[in-house]
Amino acid sequence: MTQRGNGEGATLRDVARLAGVSLGTASQALNKRNNVAPETRAKVLEAAAALGYQHQTRVTVSNPQPLSVIGMILKQDGVMPMAANPFYSYVLSGVERECQRMNLSLMFASVEVDELNCPVSFPPMLLDQKVDGILVVGTFIEDTILEISQRVDMPIVLIDAYAPGKSFDSVIADNLNGAYAAVEYLIKQGHRNIGLIGSLPDAYPSIRERRKGYLRALKYHGIETSYIEDGQLNRIPAYDATCRLLRRAPEVTAIFACNDECAIGVMNAAREMGREIPSDLSVVGFDDIDLAQEVTPALTTVHVDKVLMGVLAVRHLRDRAESLNRPALTTALSTQLIVRDSVLPPKR
Repeated sequence: MTQRGNGEGATLRDVARLAGVSLGTASQALNKRNNVAPETRAKVLEAAAALGYQHQTRVTVSNPQPLSVIGMILKQDGVMPMAANPFYSYVLSGVERECQRMNLSLMFASVEVDELNCPVSFPPMLLDQKVDGILVVGTFIEDTILEISQRVDMPIVLIDAYAPGKSFDSVIADNLNGAYAAVEYLIKQGHRNIGLIGSLPDAYPSIRERRKGYLRALKYHGIETSYIEDGQLNRIPAYDATCRLLRRAPEVTAIFACNDECAIGVMNAAREMGREIPSDLSVVGFDDIDLAQEVTPALTTVHVDKVLMGVLAVRHLRDRAESLNRPALTTALSTQLIVRDSVLPPKR
């Protein structure tokens, strides 16, 4: 086994990679779990020693621990901080509101990630354990959430974040049924050739659920042809994907966009191609950000109560701190279709 160096900044992922095991196996080995083979544990311990990885053994606490300071972690992967994101800024507002109501202090930090969504570094708030509970917000990969949990011995609640098979409390939106309602609305307006913009087959779970809702609505209403143009979840890729879709399938009369930013990209592309909205192309978005009612025409979209997501997450964290051994809970907030001006029946 080759030593990487002085081990400065070594992470659990580095240990797992050097030992040739999964992140979960490395975690279990370092925590002395019985389900790890002795030879595997030895490889992990050797890798940790070679990298100088400082592992903090988690202690299972059975007594309730009062909350005083909450830490909130968001992802930083671009120029715009996630706290300024039109979705997550409202989640943050909900967290702040509930912390004030409960007389809790709130610390905020960003985790910088690389192009693979893996953390480049962790904030001192985590390393020094200056908080009593953690809210993890947004699109972190499962391995990152697991690594955060290995660095702190305190309750963790996920907001619009996913770690399948792991015991974390979480607050999410009902993405599948929200998307289903949006597409069903288009169908009931008479549309049969409906496009989908802003998703990928391996997208983040919330977007996969919206894609699934689109397909389920088509199937339920006997529509066999789908019009999916894969692309990233923001305005410029949505613009490009819409241009591709309308060139190859000019019969499309409506598009469901996986969020409002994508919907705005769809509207811009349609106009560039000479299509008026909604007379030539109907558009529905998702999230109901402020800009949705300011664009022309005002965007029909799926409302998500983003402030309530933040409020409920703080309550979950308090409840978890008071009952550490209860089963993990996931709260899925129902959504509401907000009908504005961006949809009309198709031209006959």
